[in-house]
Amino acid sequence: MAYWLLKTEPDEFSWQQLCTCGARGEIWDGIRNHQAANYLRQMSKGDKAFIYHTGKEKRIVGIGEVLGAAFLDEQDESGRFVAVKVRADQAFATPVSLATIKATPSLAQFVLLRQGRLSVLPVTSAQWQEIVRLSQ
Repeated sequence: MAYWLLKTEPDEFSWQQLCTCGARGEIWDGIRNHQAANYLRQMSKGDKAFIYHTGKEKRIVGIGEVLGAAFLDEQDESGRFVAVKVRADQAFATPVSLATIKATPSLAQFVLLRQGRLSVLPVTSAQWQEIVRLSQ
């Protein structure tokens, strides 16, 4: 199992909206950055993903589960980009803010801090465990 971070603008699609999709999940599409799309292509069924609210919130609010391998994004007329299906798995009791992540020494190498503009990012197992700990 791999770990990821998926960013979303909560005014466009929020954690709460993902939760209303239930077990059927929702298509995570609209990714048009090639590096982020490559990360989507690496996802597999059962992978876990932090759901990160961008914009004014800048915080991880919960954990999603990838429901299957990447497939062509139907909204992309070029046929170059992919999407995945994700469902809500677990809400965080305490969302983990970007400020908290920046202030945590063990997260200094987190890709979110080095390539903050990407909307899909890999997360190491150690980083995953630390962020889950911070959310409790």
